[in-house]
Amino acid sequence: MYKYRAADYGACRALWAELTEHHRLIYGDPSIGGDDPGAGIDEYLANPARQATWVAEADGAVVGLAGLIVRGKEAEIEPIVVSSAHRSRGVGRTLVRRAVESAINTGIRFLSVRPVARNVEAISFFADCGFDILGHVELFQDLRPQEGRNWKSAIALHGIRLRY
Repeated sequence: MYKYRAADYGACRALWAELTEHHRLIYGDPSIGGDDPGAGIDEYLANPARQATWVAEADGAVVGLAGLIVRGKEAEIEPIVVSSAHRSRGVGRTLVRRAVESAINTGIRFLSVRPVARNVEAISFFADCGFDILGHVELFQDLRPQEGRNWKSAIALHGIRLRY
């Protein structure tokens, strides 16, 4: 693992596209990420709060990406993505450990992650990595339900039934 370099851009853009495609699948919404699912990497790399980005390699190929966004004494691991072919091999845990170490060394008080609500694998992964405090809940309305996103309803928080 090493810090992101400009030469990693193409491989990291492909990882971002893979993450976007995964979100499209779990939400059943091909519009997520727009026409260019890898384009989100550009906004991420330009974020002035981005303190560090790490890249994981296997057999000379980029297989994982993680970053640390810092805002005062709080930080967020964003993004974290491991290619589907390399999941369940410790790559994600190694990236998370590196981000946690960096946050500790920087004097961060609270470190967060924000997996999407339907990404049960990611939520379970982060809980196993020690992220077991619920800090914020983001609620929203679908103002264009006719456009076909199919919401699930099986989550309850404080006795309130929510869709996801």
